[in-house]
Amino acid sequence: MPPKLHIAIIADPEIPVPPILYGGIERIINNLIIELKQQGHHVSLFAHSDSKTVADKQYNYPSAQQSITGLLGNALSVSRLLFSKPDVIHSFGRLAYLSALLPTSVPKIMSYQREPTLSQIQKSMKISVKGSLMFTGCSNYITNQIAPFAPAATVYNSVSMDDYTFCSEVKNDAPLVFLGRIEPIKGTHHAITIAKQTNKKLVIAGNIPDYAQAYFNEQINPFIDGEQITYIGPVNDEQKNNLLGTAAAFLMPIEWNEPFGIVMAEALACGTPIVALKGGSTTEVVIYGNNGFLCDNVTEMITAVQNINNIDRKNCRDDAEKRFSSTVMASAYESLYLKMINKI
Repeated sequence: MPPKLHIAIIADPEIPVPPILYGGIERIINNLIIELKQQGHHVSLFAHSDSKTVADKQYNYPSAQQSITGLLGNALSVSRLLFSKPDVIHSFGRLAYLSALLPTSVPKIMSYQREPTLSQIQKSMKISVKGSLMFTGCSNYITNQIAPFAPAATVYNSVSMDDYTFCSEVKNDAPLVFLGRIEPIKGTHHAITIAKQTNKKLVIAGNIPDYAQAYFNEQINPFIDGEQITYIGPVNDEQKNNLLGTAAAFLMPIEWNEPFGIVMAEALACGTPIVALKGGSTTEVVIYGNNGFLCDNVTEMITAVQNINNIDRKNCRDDAEKRFSSTVMASAYESLYLKMINKI
């Protein structure tokens, strides 16, 4: 039986754990804490002051500012974790927040949920105690960038299977769904084209960043008619579960390399197949013909939507449980904790 550990987890300061609306990483952290507690581990959390988790102890950031002063203050504040004598420190926040901890022998895992800054990784390896620091990527796409410079492993992100209802069937006129930030690289405009070309309804959900307001005004809003194309804004967990579960397919028409895309795992948990463009993690998450279709262009996505009934929705749920459940993720991290502790 594995030993019970004291695990200190670090989140970024901007969004509470768990988040109310947008905040995929914070939701993952919350799921991890729940799973680790169920295994009997002691968990400390360093996060936004509005965070409400089952962690045994919570430390709050002094500032959520992105200034140099704010970053330095937060890094020094995070170093207080040493006084609680954790067995391992696991950060989902900025690598800079580990700066004061790197020269110590405490085992540390830095989990990247975004494109890694390789120069910072190289610097951190130079100043850290040998064998005390490793990295994880949320996909092979991320991990493979880190691996030439530091010890690295892939641990896929997860969703709580209890939070998503498997829907084995949907209505004949079930809509397509786009859920994510409304911005060009997410391809919301492509989702509209796909809906128009397949004569399907489309529900668009997600926040509009300030920098993408013009994009929304010019390329999205003119097509919203409240009948075929609908925009419902940001959604909470309950709304998301209902939205994804009643969808014919989830559209992922990205124009960038997606680090992971937690919404894909959420869709699969509901039994909803994915139709995605190739980019970053989509080539790992989407298994062609099993849980959706992976496409080279929008034309192929249109054809995939027309053939979406060929995907067994049970395969989608089964795949989510096998690869993207919170239990699977927590077990993978637990194994890494023990591996790191035994190295020191």
